[in-house]
Formats: sequence, C-alpha cells, structure tokens
Amino acid sequence: MSNNLKFYIDGAWVDPVVPNRITVIDPSTGQPYTEISGGSVADVNKAVAAARAAFHSFSHTTPKERLELLKTCLAIYERRMGEIADACAHEMGAPIGFAREAQVVAGQAHFAALIKALPNFEWSEKRGTTLVVKEPLGVVGLITPWNWPLNQIVSKVAPAIAAGNTMVLKPSEIAPVNAIIFAEIMHEAGLPKGVFNMVNGDGPSVGQKLAEHPGVDMMSFTGSTRAGILVAKAAANTVKRVAQELGGKSANILLPDVDLDAAVRQGVGACFVNSGQSCDAATRMLVPRMMHDAAMAIAADEAAKQTVGPAFGNSTVLGPLVSQVQFDKVQRLIKTGIEEGATLATGGLGRPDGLSGGYFVKPTVFGNVTRNMTIAREEIFGPVLSILPYDTLDEAIEIANDTVYGLAAYVQSKDLEKARAVAREMRAGSVYINYPEWDLFAPFGGYKQSGNGREYVDFGLNDMLEIKGMIGYGA
Repeated sequence: MSNNLKFYIDGAWVDPVVPNRITVIDPSTGQPYTEISGGSVADVNKAVAAARAAFHSFSHTTPKERLELLKTCLAIYERRMGEIADACAHEMGAPIGFAREAQVVAGQAHFAALIKALPNFEWSEKRGTTLVVKEPLGVVGLITPWNWPLNQIVSKVAPAIAAGNTMVLKPSEIAPVNAIIFAEIMHEAGLPKGVFNMVNGDGPSVGQKLAEHPGVDMMSFTGSTRAGILVAKAAANTVKRVAQELGGKSANILLPDVDLDAAVRQGVGACFVNSGQSCDAATRMLVPRMMHDAAMAIAADEAAKQTVGPAFGNSTVLGPLVSQVQFDKVQRLIKTGIEEGATLATGGLGRPDGLSGGYFVKPTVFGNVTRNMTIAREEIFGPVLSILPYDTLDEAIEIANDTVYGLAAYVQSKDLEKARAVAREMRAGSVYINYPEWDLFAPFGGYKQSGNGREYVDFGLNDMLEIKGMIGYGA
C-alpha cells in the first residue's frame, strides 16, 4: 500500500505539503491498522486548482465518451473488489463476508446502474422556441463517510464523471484505505489529469476548507447532521450548491394484520445491518399495543441470534462499531434508555461475553419506549432497537413523523393498499413497503434535517448539472 501516505492530485500521487500522519485503527482489535497522511489548506488548494484547470476540456467531452470511462472504471473496480473488501474489514470492522457481499458490491452496483441509465438520459429539451440544456456544473467537492464508504464514493464520483464535472474527494479519515484503492482505480482507468483528485484528512483541516473554497462550485456531503450544518455554513459565503444526505431515525410501522414473527425478525435485521451503523436503519419499531409484548419477545430472540465478533471471524454476523467514540456514544445511549424507564429485553451495557479489546457492543432491544425518550429521538448508530406501542394507526403515523429527521420509513402490512396509504403519509425521502429488495433506480435522500438533494442514477446526475435556457433558440 505505497500510496497510503500520499494524495492523488492532478493525475499523480503526491506527498502532503505539510507532513501530518493519522493512525487508522482496526476496530476489531482497537489497535493500529495503518497510517495515512492528513491534508491541509495547501493540499486542498492544489487539488482544487487541478480540478479547475481540467474542467474546461473535460466538460466538452461527450456523454458517450464519459460513459466509456465509467465502463472502464467498473471493469477495474471489479478486478480489485477483494482488496477493497479486506480494507473495509480492517478499517471499519465490517465482517469479511458482509464486506464482500454488501459493502463492495454497493459500489459495483452504483457504477452498473448509472451505466445502464446514462444512454437514456435527456440532456436537452425543446419548449417552443426555447432550448433547455443540462450542462456540467463545475468543480464538485465530495465528502464521504466511513459507514458505507464505497456506496457513497461511487454514488457521488460516478455521476460527477457522467455530468462532465471535475472533483475533489475527501473520504473519511476513519476508513480511508478503501478510498485510496479507489483512487488507484481512477488512475488506471485513464481519467484525464485533474478530473478526479483526492485529499485525505479530517473535517476542519480538509472538509471545511473544501466547502468554503471559492474554486468549488458544489459540495456533496454524506455524514451527520451536525457536520452537514458546518459544511452548509462554510459553503454559504460563496453561494455554492450543497447536496446533503444526513442523519436518520427511521420508523418501521407494523400494521395489525402482519405476520408478527416474520415482520419483527426482518425488522431486527433492518435495524442491525452493518452493526446498526446505517443512516436509514429501521431503529424505531412501532407495533399495536396488544402485540407489544409478543413483538418484544420475538425481537429479543432474534437479536440473541446475531453473533458478534471480529471482522474476520468465521461466524461473525455483527462486527464491532467503528471507533471508541462510537462505542462510547452507544453505551451512553443504552444507559440513558435504562435510566429513562424503557424495558431492556436483551443486550445492554458492556461488551458481549468473551470479547475484549475491540469496539464490540451487545445487540440490544428496548420495549415500552415512549416517543419522548432519548433513545426514540437521537440517532444511536449501533445495534439498538426501540419498540414503541401505538393504539391507532393515526397515532402511529404521528409518532413516526415526530422527528427532526426524514431519511427513510418502513411500513409492513398484508394489505398492500393500506400500506401504500400509510407510505403516502410518511414525511421521508424513501419509504420501504414490506421489506423490498434494494432498488438502485429509486431516489435516495431525505426530508427535514436528513438533508436535501437526491442520489442514485439520474437523480444524482441531475443534482450535478446546471440548467440553461436558450430563449429564442428557434424551431
């Protein structure tokens, strides 16, 4: 991994202007995995200058030429998926099977979906004598998180390339090695110099400098709502476009007609996937009051089946949390849930038996949770499920929408028409009815403090294009 201490700028691997090493921790052990370099404003300036210099020529390439670049990127990406999965297992604690089958496949799937959608994208439209065209926006700054790194990197980089933009990527410094491999893929794919640039580092030193930079035309950010606010404020002085995918506290409404056992067990999975470290995790399960105790027992039983262990463990289902900070936060919120009077059905404080050294938490289920409890309002980002009873469907909808977030919602019912009606009432960017398969051609993004803008295929592409009206263009 000879590029771990370098940045990718203007088509070459370069040393940081000011040496600054950051230790990357393996969350399965709590010990160092590797080191990377942290950037500074000088590195950001170099990367933005390279992107600006490359924009004119790259923005004049054809959609067909950019499509061929994406196909080349995908082919190389597929060849290196094993290496990327190993990096995800080491630096974010993803169980190696999950890293291979979900984390890395997510990036592959986004490339493939955009490649499929791009030939049918409408770049212009006649409206009378006006021609409306969609054009490259400029230099885009991309800030991606540690929890689904390839999902977010590809769902930003691929549409930026397809749009004819140039870019600077700042991946998470917590899980950066997968992004370094990704940058190597971009280099091998033959992207013109300056089209793709990457600078590692933390939020204040790199992310904020990118957001406030006058040479950046758009920021696309995925992360916490707290950090998203800082990005938006930093971007405001230059009135650049800001697209954000932020936090969530998603409700999962189980209607009275569900197969309770199946619905609850799948709901536990929807909450615990990726060790609960997903912004759209179904963390609030709303069940009819008469079903509450049975649902709590089923959820506790299902949670107990989730084997927690190191990323490379043979039987591991749930890996560790990503860091000491996340571990401490989840422990604090579990403690708060107990203190505020929720019923602890399973799990609780401390590490699972037999595990030490890493950031392992017990899969936890709370019942008798009320809407005003801390665990029903704060994003926990760990394998912690809160079960809330409701008396009427109107009350369930009200509770589900009673949150500052609006990224996702879930509805379960044997009556599809009723489930559809409830889905229409959800104030969320995505509503999942009866645990559907992942749809790469659906929009992804949030209402309220879960952000603005949409990602995936043409939705993400439109976010990265300018619209020009040429009035009087003629027949």
